[in-house]
Amino acid sequence: MAGFRMHIGVSTACGVAAGVTAAIPLKHSPSTAFLVGTFTAVGGMLPDLDSDSGVPLREVTGLAAAVIPMLLYNRLKDMGMTHEAVLATLVVAYVVVRYGVVNLFRHVTVHRGMFHSIPAMLISGLMVYLAYNCPTAQQSTRYVLAGGVMLGFLSHLILDEIYSVDLSGVIPKLKSSAGSAFKMFSSSVWGTAVCYGLLGALGFLAYKDYQHHLGNGSEPITVNVPGVDLSSFGGTAVK
Repeated sequence: MAGFRMHIGVSTACGVAAGVTAAIPLKHSPSTAFLVGTFTAVGGMLPDLDSDSGVPLREVTGLAAAVIPMLLYNRLKDMGMTHEAVLATLVVAYVVVRYGVVNLFRHVTVHRGMFHSIPAMLISGLMVYLAYNCPTAQQSTRYVLAGGVMLGFLSHLILDEIYSVDLSGVIPKLKSSAGSAFKMFSSSVWGTAVCYGLLGALGFLAYKDYQHHLGNGSEPITVNVPGVDLSSFGGTAVK
């Protein structure tokens, strides 16, 4: 399988491409493009959260602990929390992710389990989409950030599958790890059920959030013109 440094290199290259795409064709600001590139690079390391080695787990959780509180800032402010309360919550979030998540993953995951899968990739994108809140007019920022994380995650899965092909002989052969990264289900019924349960819950929350912003951004505009009946168009006639 590909090494940790190889994954970082590939996801970083994908991040550069994603950032340029966000800045030029998609017309996002340079700061947003930088975030897209960063999220893509970090996304390429996320599947290593289930790694048996301590180094990938420590590095990824350290980055996640720094990034997740930043994503939550706008949402916490929109909830009406004071500045001090937001900062306190972000500190707690950092500690929980940095130390709690590490121990959780060590106990409940196995290497190349459901965290190395297409559903896990979708979960990572949905979590970013839900964590990052922004005004209705700027919803495209959420899409590119979530898409960047999933792109980085996907690069990791593809690279693992490439390295599962043994090219040392005359005839290429598949290693025992072939298909273990790019999968939809695992041998663990419990692990698969939890993964799809989480995916369904996050998908539902994302849909409700999308509907909320869609409603806020599509309210009809009432136009009042003296002497003209515009009731059929949503307006009100003024006598």
